[in-house]
Amino acid sequence: MTQDELKQKVAQAALQYIKDVPVIGVGTGSTVKYFINYLADMKADIEGTVSSSEATTMLLKQAGIPVLDLNSVGTIEVYVDGADEITPHKQLIKGGGAALTREKIIAAASRKFVCIADGSKRVDVLGKFPLPIEVIPMARSYVAREMVKLGGQPVWRENCITDNGNQIIDVHNLSILDPIKMEQAINNITGVVAVGIFAMRPADICLVSDGENIVTF
Repeated sequence: MTQDELKQKVAQAALQYIKDVPVIGVGTGSTVKYFINYLADMKADIEGTVSSSEATTMLLKQAGIPVLDLNSVGTIEVYVDGADEITPHKQLIKGGGAALTREKIIAAASRKFVCIADGSKRVDVLGKFPLPIEVIPMARSYVAREMVKLGGQPVWRENCITDNGNQIIDVHNLSILDPIKMEQAINNITGVVAVGIFAMRPADICLVSDGENIVTF
């Protein structure tokens, strides 16, 4: 199976977790696009969605699926999103699509976070994928210097402005042996809006395509 077929298969597998769920949190990324396609077929059964990015909002509206404001919804029953890396402990790196802050907000506001990905995203230790950090623009160089102190090699993601009007630093060559500790340390750097480690609030269920099979953990 091609990688696109694997993404499509795992996106379909997530549908079992949104049965009878009126409002669904929807993430961002290539795997989630397939999930939105399936969601369009069942839009009559849901009240609406809460979107993690402007790109996802556009796809949902094109599919005729209502998009609601999180402030008017409160707690979300189920949030479905992808990941750039997944450990056996369901801890993640996210933010390749620059939507990490809104993704973190929706994950925090959700009772159940279902992560969907193809098998290439499984790792034992986070950090091979460059760690995205959303920063206030004036703090970019300062945060980069602080990340060097933590052992990383920060690279400014040029020509990338987040939906929140901020910038992204991608930190290379980090071996994140203690994801919670690293997440807390980076959160405490002044000027950081959000870091792409999802460890303090990991996924609840991971669905990963492994050839013809879907591995659930």
